[in-house]
Amino acid sequence: QVRLVESGGGLVQARGSLRLSCAASTRTFSSYRMGWFRQAPGKEREFVAGINWSGGVTYYTDSVKGRFTISRDNAKNTLYLQMNSLKPEDTAVYYCAADTTTAWGVSENPKEYNYWGQGTQVTVSS
Repeated sequence: QVRLVESGGGLVQARGSLRLSCAASTRTFSSYRMGWFRQAPGKEREFVAGINWSGGVTYYTDSVKGRFTISRDNAKNTLYLQMNSLKPEDTAVYYCAADTTTAWGVSENPKEYNYWGQGTQVTVSS
């Protein structure tokens, strides 16, 4: 079992920044690829960013490229999402997810992630 706990969400004005964290309760965090997803009201959950086991491979959805940065600290069992230049359309519940079946590559497919956090709300006001 892997428990994921997100933090760092909140209310921010447009063009502001937030840093999300996801703490994993596992000793094998460095064996997993990880991802961030988000879900806005009335919309399906969508991929935001993904990272491989080492942090050497990252991938972003087009709408956040150049504004968001995904990273991880395997010594602290923690995943991060630095969000800059936030826009009202970034408003959503943000979830971190772990794919414990592989450490390699990045996946945009939520069905390939087998553990999820409870989510943290990010609200961007205009």
